[in-house]
Amino acid sequence: MKTLSNVPDKAGRFAQFGGTYVPETLMAALHQLRDTYARIHNDRTFWDQFETLLETYVGRPTPLMPADRLTAHVRQSADAKHGAAIWLKREDLAHTGAHKINNTIGQALLTQRMGKTRVIAETGAGQHGVATATAAALFGLTCDVYMGTEDVRRQHLNVVRMRMLGARVIEVDAGSRTLKDATNEAMRDWMGSVEHTHYILGSVVGPHPFPMIVRDFQCVIGNETKAQTSQRFKRAPDCIVACVGGGSNAAGIFYPFIDDTSVRLVGVEAGGTSDMLGDHAAPLCQGQPGILHGSLSYVLQDEHGQTAPVHSCSAGLDYPGVGPEHAYWKDADRVEYVSVTDAKALDAFTLLARAEGIIPALESAHAIAHALVLAADMPRSANLVINLSGRGDKDVEEAARLLGR
Repeated sequence: MKTLSNVPDKAGRFAQFGGTYVPETLMAALHQLRDTYARIHNDRTFWDQFETLLETYVGRPTPLMPADRLTAHVRQSADAKHGAAIWLKREDLAHTGAHKINNTIGQALLTQRMGKTRVIAETGAGQHGVATATAAALFGLTCDVYMGTEDVRRQHLNVVRMRMLGARVIEVDAGSRTLKDATNEAMRDWMGSVEHTHYILGSVVGPHPFPMIVRDFQCVIGNETKAQTSQRFKRAPDCIVACVGGGSNAAGIFYPFIDDTSVRLVGVEAGGTSDMLGDHAAPLCQGQPGILHGSLSYVLQDEHGQTAPVHSCSAGLDYPGVGPEHAYWKDADRVEYVSVTDAKALDAFTLLARAEGIIPALESAHAIAHALVLAADMPRSANLVINLSGRGDKDVEEAARLLGR
């Protein structure tokens, strides 16, 4: 297999995917961001500051934990030779409760380098909004977060947290009132405020250089996993599983392993309630190439090419597109992408809570659900790592409602 890590190119392309499809009013801001990032890419002072904050503020490295009771659960239904050992990469233990803080700390440092005083963000599950508000408070930046009103309802705890951190939460009541619509409004804001505002985009989506920048800040997850598995197993893991919405937690853990074809990489999208358009959020499994929020990737579209409505029990996966590097990995047959239904994700949510005493984010529960299936078919000598991308405090009320409790 050809080397896949040497992307994007100078035009921000991952083969045919990626690029910069934005109004001319945003080009200057994107060029400034691109040039600033190019200057700090080999700047040891910047990365030393970033890594120090990850250690002392975020709490990294996050642990790699053996999920012994989850493994035992799989082995109960498998034969004597099958049932891989399951490990959890505990991003839920990072400050603010998810992987999102890795990226927001990095982009807040970039905001300072560009001399800007205000940041904006979009959020679905609220974790990126909380992480952005947290970084803004740490660096003394003004912060506005756009959030769909449906997600405000589902993620009320995170709305309260953002406001306590000093951010203004701007509720978006257009369209499906979820992440796509929040992103639309954040992009409109940025077009009118680029002189003093940086848009801390929360995932590996959007126009170049955002997919590359977010991936680079998040690949601390995969770098740590590589070191931890080398120490624990004396080799790489056999399989890594992560949920995929926009795709930042998956890109972060997959990227350092992307050229090691001995490691099976599996991304899990939101299968919702059925395969019908509007009932799921699985663009890699069910979509076609199209342009959304500034880049070319797989998008869920209707017969007229209009972005389709989506559904997931998880607010963080409720998005009709995906990062262009994931599209690249899919077409290169390097990463497998599957989908998991709401019902199976909710079952996994409950199982992890009761088997390991860990309440996962509903996003992460999708990865857990499919990992159980994979582990049952793998030999007992194998090791499977799940990226537990976030904790489930934010989801307990919605999960209880959906489970009828």
